[in-house]
Parts: sequence; C-alpha cells; structure tokens
Amino acid sequence: MKSFKYTINGNVYKVHISSVIEDIAEVEVNGTPYKVKLEKPAKKQVVTIKRPAQAPTTASGDPVVSRPAASASQGAVKSPLPGVILEVKCKVGDTVKRGQTVIILEAMKMENSINADRDGVIKEIRVNKGDSVLENADLVVIG
Repeated sequence: MKSFKYTINGNVYKVHISSVIEDIAEVEVNGTPYKVKLEKPAKKQVVTIKRPAQAPTTASGDPVVSRPAASASQGAVKSPLPGVILEVKCKVGDTVKRGQTVIILEAMKMENSINADRDGVIKEIRVNKGDSVLENADLVVIG
C-alpha cells in the first residue's frame, strides 16, 4: 500500500503499510510484521462530482452580463501574480507611457516587469520594495 522511511534519534525505520481494514492496519517495520489497532477507523475518501451551474439568464433567455463596478482602483496597474516587490521604478507625479516598466515583481523565482497599461501620470504608488502582494493587488494608479 505505502512505504515510509523515518529516522528517529539516529535509528532508521522502514515502515510498509500492507493494508488497513476498519481499525486494524497491517504494517511491517524493518522487516518485522505487526498488526496495529488504530484509534479511529481510517476515513474513506468520497469524491463528489457536480455538474457546473448554468449561467444565469434573463426572462427572455439572454445571458446576464455584468459590468465592472466603478471603484477606487480604476486606473490601477494590478499584479498579475502573487509575489514580492523587488523594485518600484516610478515616483508619484512621473509621466509614464503605455508599456513602460513601473514595477519589478518576483513571482515563482522569476523577475517580472509590470508595465503601465496606459499613458498618464502616476497618481499613487500602493506598494513598497519588499512588500508581498497577492494576484490582482493594486500596485500603482495612473491618472
């Protein structure tokens, strides 16, 4: 069934679990077989597969389309991935062009250049070097 190798106080233990039936496990430790009574019966995994929900529709049968809500983060350049801010390459008041790098983000052990998605002026910087950010976090606001 499963095998494990443990080192406890310098002693190596090779454990092989042969079977688990109800609350009894048949195991072998360094070649010696044992029957072990478990405190609680082993749980069986139950997988439930559900159909995806249907998209909401209007009375006429047309799909419901939502519009993004207006928020304080409009104009914000967002983090595409969770990561750590390595460098902020702009200051409040700087004029930036679309495609210009404004933040360097380390994500998954790679440096990622986060670029301005529009021309404008940096209105606000919402992160500092060393900050950890989540996906879709506002990094800078361009007005």
